[in-house]
Amino acid sequence: MDDAQTAPALDLPFETEAMLAGLRPWVECESPTFDAAAVGRMMDLAGRDLALLGARVERIPGRMGFGDCIRARFPHPAGDTTPGILILAHLDTVHPVGTLQKLPWKREGGTCRGPGIFDMKGGTFLAVEAMRQVLRAGLPTPLPVTFLLTSDEEVGSPSTRDLIEAEARRARYVLVPEPARPDGGVVTGRYAIARFRLRTTGRPSHAGATLGEGRSAIREMCRQVLAIEAMTTEDCTFSAGVIHGGQWVNCVATHCDAEVLSMAKRQADLDAGVARMLALKASAPDVTLEVTRGVTRPVWEPDAGTMALHGVARGLARSLGFEIPPQSSGGGSDGNFTGAMGIPTLDGLGVAGAGAHTLEEHIQVGSLVPRGRLFAGLLTRLS
Repeated sequence: MDDAQTAPALDLPFETEAMLAGLRPWVECESPTFDAAAVGRMMDLAGRDLALLGARVERIPGRMGFGDCIRARFPHPAGDTTPGILILAHLDTVHPVGTLQKLPWKREGGTCRGPGIFDMKGGTFLAVEAMRQVLRAGLPTPLPVTFLLTSDEEVGSPSTRDLIEAEARRARYVLVPEPARPDGGVVTGRYAIARFRLRTTGRPSHAGATLGEGRSAIREMCRQVLAIEAMTTEDCTFSAGVIHGGQWVNCVATHCDAEVLSMAKRQADLDAGVARMLALKASAPDVTLEVTRGVTRPVWEPDAGTMALHGVARGLARSLGFEIPPQSSGGGSDGNFTGAMGIPTLDGLGVAGAGAHTLEEHIQVGSLVPRGRLFAGLLTRLS
């Protein structure tokens, strides 16, 4: 498509205050992954916004205890069968219901705070607003546009990977409005990630006079965690993020459960790390250790298609007066799946900010308009 036809998209009348007003209800609709009803309420909000823009919105029932998903297709002269642009985003967050009491929506100068505002409701809303502005201006998109909003990304997308990959096979490009990188860059590759569940089993006893008779599952898990995290190298990292053990403080714990995450820059390194994890043994004969592999995100390495897509985006960004350097990222996203499939994928197209997954989560308000225009430019430029 001629760059001259794209130019109007870079001048669309995005308004910061209007974007914040539209984003606020999304942020204040708390939607933690493990609360399917809460995620459903968030899908209701997003689905209505997309329907108002003229999209054909489909509610896809959740499974495995997770919430529903939404697929929204916009009418296009080429029809639904022409490979188009897939905007891939998630609306689940890590913040439990009630976080708003500790992290309320708050505008402070150049920042705005709230649970999930950075990862990734801000970016998802930005993508919807870009589509709104393109439609309002009557600008054509050379390719059909589909939004897929999922419900379990924060736990590795165990129930939606098949849906994501099926939809991606129908697409020519995938745009992922995950948060921008700290330098304003975008993501053209992501590391491989594997999750593991561990259980140690000991021998119970009273925690008092008969302490020596018991074998603590908690103690064994502590040994294992130290050993596992000590396996970390430049090529493959290991970290324990969840531990639950015991039931009564006056009893030697029979069971202890933990979750471990491993991350590697190359698939071969992750495969070696997986093998090491699955080969772990208990440290003593009177306790046991079980290691179960959980969900995995494949490595996504930049290829020619993704870098060509980045080249288009870089040109648009430069026209807007900023740079979007490409980089591979250690944090996983659903872009891992589509990039690993060889479909040109550009991730990190969302808002700038910091504090993801913490009570300091915030966005940089000044990034909303320029990155909204960049997104709109891609919708009108890609062909």
